[in-house]
Amino acid sequence: MKRVRVIPVLLVNTKKLVKTVGFDKETYIGDPINAIKIFNEKEVDELVLLDISATKNKTAPNFELIEQAASECFMPLAYGGGITNIEQIKKILYSGVEKVVINSAFTTNPTLIKEASNAFGAQSIVASIDVKKTFFGEYVAFSHSGTKKIKMKLQDYCKYVEDLGAGEIMIYSIDRDGSYKGFDTNLIQLVAKSVSIPVVATGGARNIDDFKEAINEGHASAVAAGSMFVYNGKHRAVLISYPSQNELKESLYEKKFIKTKK
Repeated sequence: MKRVRVIPVLLVNTKKLVKTVGFDKETYIGDPINAIKIFNEKEVDELVLLDISATKNKTAPNFELIEQAASECFMPLAYGGGITNIEQIKKILYSGVEKVVINSAFTTNPTLIKEASNAFGAQSIVASIDVKKTFFGEYVAFSHSGTKKIKMKLQDYCKYVEDLGAGEIMIYSIDRDGSYKGFDTNLIQLVAKSVSIPVVATGGARNIDDFKEAINEGHASAVAAGSMFVYNGKHRAVLISYPSQNELKESLYEKKFIKTKK
């Protein structure tokens, strides 16, 4: 039985835990460190912490927050936001974070990615690619928190970041972000077929059935979610949650069927 990683994604804006819809409409959720402490008790596979304000405001990573998060986090932790140079990556990894999540630097400083991958290993570098679907059904990649369009074709861009040294791609559907509409499996499949590295599906998850679909139909290697793990009910009351290991074992790990990529 192959285990699939199920990953909560926490968004931070100036030390505050927030949730977005379509990369917009931020809602305050609480304190990120408290959320991490709760996830510690729930046997979470891995955790992603993204500072969405760092790149937007052109500020450096908040190392105080990163170090505090790493010291409190009992599961593997990945961090992204405001990363622009190798010294920042080194400091983040040396603080106890297992992976850095990089988005904008793939377009502004591709040499940095090669340097970081060579220095710390491709397994430490996650490429975060934000994607929107056009009116004509074309998938377009964006950087800088979904504000700058990537001119390359999505499949070519995914291959490009892999060649630069990314060990994993986190594909983030802007259209599905916070929507509870389920994953865009066509998007996930398109990316998974374009690269040979693991692809993490993000954006739109409602339940474990959506995870199964992302894996079986989209060929994702792992699944991630935000709203599903911080909200409860139709009124979106704040409640940090995560499926039990028994739920995951019975509903996901033992019932998944991975189709062969064509």
